[in-house]
Amino acid sequence: MEDDRTGRPVRETVSDPPDIVFVDEGPLLVRGPVVVEMPDGRRVRSERPVSALCLCRRTRRPPFCDTSHRRKVRDERVRDEGEAGRA
Repeated sequence: MEDDRTGRPVRETVSDPPDIVFVDEGPLLVRGPVVVEMPDGRRVRSERPVSALCLCRRTRRPPFCDTSHRRKVRDERVRDEGEAGRA
């Protein structure tokens, strides 16, 4: 099986399970090489030391995070601060 982004073969197994970290209001961080199976069955591989997987679904690079979640958090805080200032 080949990675859709690079065309290189994708390993079917990973020797060590990755460390996974949930980030509050952010992505899921996976340490180590990772293979992500997409809903359509495609597999995408990342060799990065840490891969950020999008949980907000705003990314333009699924399944990887492109920091689009920051815009949502910032927009909500600005709106909340504006409402507090009117009180």
